[in-house]
Amino acid sequence: MPQPTPAVPQPAPPAPQPTPAAAPRQAASAPPDPVVRTTDPLDLSRARRPDHRRGGGRAWQVLIGGAAVLMLLALTGLAVAALLDDRTATPQAGQQSSPPVVEQSAAADGSDLNSRDTDQAALTAKEVFPGQQLVVTDGQPAYRVLKTHSSGSCAVAATGEIADLLVRLGCNQVVRATLRSPDGDHLLTAGLFNLTDVASAQRARDRIRPMLDERQGRFRGMAVSDDTEAVATAAARVGWQVRGHYLAYCVVTRADGARISSDDSRARDILYDMIEVYLNRSVLERRANGGSASQATDAPTDGTAGQDGTRN
Repeated sequence: MPQPTPAVPQPAPPAPQPTPAAAPRQAASAPPDPVVRTTDPLDLSRARRPDHRRGGGRAWQVLIGGAAVLMLLALTGLAVAALLDDRTATPQAGQQSSPPVVEQSAAADGSDLNSRDTDQAALTAKEVFPGQQLVVTDGQPAYRVLKTHSSGSCAVAATGEIADLLVRLGCNQVVRATLRSPDGDHLLTAGLFNLTDVASAQRARDRIRPMLDERQGRFRGMAVSDDTEAVATAAARVGWQVRGHYLAYCVVTRADGARISSDDSRARDILYDMIEVYLNRSVLERRANGGSASQATDAPTDGTAGQDGTRN
């Protein structure tokens, strides 16, 4: 900020001298003294000489005043900064503060399910179907697990072009079980196909429906005894869903071997229980997170269809 220019005192006009009475005309004819106007240039050298000590005092005053101004500005800046910091830390009344954003990631002992490269441990029958009673929802009757099976050949769980497709896409394992519904009226085989990555699993998912519609292949139910033969031979309702590099599936038939209708509500409930609630939310979620809190993953996508039986 430019410092103000100190005011320069104007020299007082000379005191009038007494004029001798004998020379009145000469005094009257003398030119008037010049008057210094505010617009005239000031003679600073002449003005500062008689007030040298006073000018030095003003210089100190200017320095002290400037320092005071700087201190005032610094204090004002600190006050403004504190005010802004307080407003940032404390939301105004009626203003909802945003919750902290927590980046979710897999636990240290969990897995990224999008590829076998990051999810290298093979499935086991004990991991997928650990007991003889399978409770899908707390408080609901249990499904009875009749038999479990794990194989490195995915073709044992499918036929025709569906089996060929799974092999071409790198499926190297299937873990499955045959169960009886809580009311005993339905038999089902459900399990997981282990494919190379999420892209191969999605490709299998997209190709299965037209193959079923064109009767180019089917999912195989796994019979346990004579009274469970229907799950392997009768017409069925089937469902499938992708989660990471896994393809979950379920085959549902009537226990008496009668043809199952497309609007069988109990069959739809079984497909949802086994694929979405159990295999996805329980088994694969637990594998993805190593038993810890939930991990964000791609949303599962699924499909359902009917398939003909193998009986003549």
